[in-house]
Amino acid sequence: MRISLVSLVVEEYDRAIAFFVGVLGFELVEDSPSLTNDGREKRWVVVRPPEAGTGLLLAEADGEQQVAAVGNQTGGRVGFFLQVDDFDAQYRQMVEAGVEFLGEPRSEPYGRVVVFRDVAGNRWDLLGPR
Repeated sequence: MRISLVSLVVEEYDRAIAFFVGVLGFELVEDSPSLTNDGREKRWVVVRPPEAGTGLLLAEADGEQQVAAVGNQTGGRVGFFLQVDDFDAQYRQMVEAGVEFLGEPRSEPYGRVVVFRDVAGNRWDLLGPR
């Protein structure tokens, strides 16, 4: 048993793809036409870090409730965790790309960490080894 995808509600597909693929270095696994349950057009967009098993299903907000969830999927808490092998290189690359960080990197018993916001405003931990 495994978790294959986690949905991430975003404002707009292409902007989210540009962030996750262009800024974070994820792979675009799939971008296919699809339909909503009531027959309207949408896209099935999956991104994931290289060599990762679990991906993100980028879901463009549809309706007031989903629009309200953009950037607040976890109620303001850090809800996503990006583990990297080279913390300093990834952090520098993200700073250069204009990613919004909420504080400075710090060392914790579990490793290096800093909180950042994704394109939708959700909080993530960037995590690296000690």
